[in-house]
Amino acid sequence: MKICRFSRPDGSVGLGLVSVAGIQDISRADPSLPTRMTEWIQRWNQISPKIVSLAKHTPISTESLQVLCPLDKPHKILCIGLNYRDHALETGQPIPEEPIVFCKMAPAMIGPNEAIVLPRVSTSVDYEAELVVVIGGRVRHADETAAKNAIFGYTVGHDVSARDWQTGKPGRQWFLGKSFDTFAPLGPSITTADAIPDPTDLKIQCRINGEIMQNGSTKEMIFSPVQLVMYLSQVMTLEEGDVIFTGTPPGVGTARKPQRFLKDGDTVEIEIEHLGILSNPCVAEPS
Repeated sequence: MKICRFSRPDGSVGLGLVSVAGIQDISRADPSLPTRMTEWIQRWNQISPKIVSLAKHTPISTESLQVLCPLDKPHKILCIGLNYRDHALETGQPIPEEPIVFCKMAPAMIGPNEAIVLPRVSTSVDYEAELVVVIGGRVRHADETAAKNAIFGYTVGHDVSARDWQTGKPGRQWFLGKSFDTFAPLGPSITTADAIPDPTDLKIQCRINGEIMQNGSTKEMIFSPVQLVMYLSQVMTLEEGDVIFTGTPPGVGTARKPQRFLKDGDTVEIEIEHLGILSNPCVAEPS
């Protein structure tokens, strides 16, 4: 099942289901349902039977709906570096023995078709196509079963990175280089975990202005989503609405010869098999 957030022409926000035919406005079909995505996730076991029933009778919306970031309230934005064998090799780094973890701040999260703002203080903004895990239940010190059960679903993410801040600043500012506003596009929907039997066997691609820049598979992941939940939950309680960006395949701009960084006017599309396409334009920050 694919679920999404959207705004209607009158400015109101709804939640619904996505199919190849379009969007079913489930919020309008039953106003008694929660109005926030985080509440849908928290109460999914209770409300999903009603949603499934409503889906049988709710028509595809004929309104002009604008798809929004699927998460209305960002919680933790956790990220994993060098989690693809082929990406680690292209950067000349050793294969990590444990996950490399960093995070982004909430203002980095935007939705489909929102602009990635290229900051005036960076000249090396890079693209990274990523599978994103959406947490659906509180978990701490998770074993394999608990970690699997804690995963609500998956979505498409773009880990935008200012390389001159990430690696060129004293102390290698991973946190700052990854946390500029708009540097965590997410969407267009959340696909529930039961619809993705094997998240470690998905095609993943990044295109800039239609040109394929990254073309890989999650088969190359070093640490699976379940392993990442187990690892992170040793340190912190993971909660409903937290997300984990799980790393990127090879083909990033900094590893290319010549290097290819994002420019004003670019359009970046991230596509992951069974999950959809996340598209965002790039605009230069005004001076």
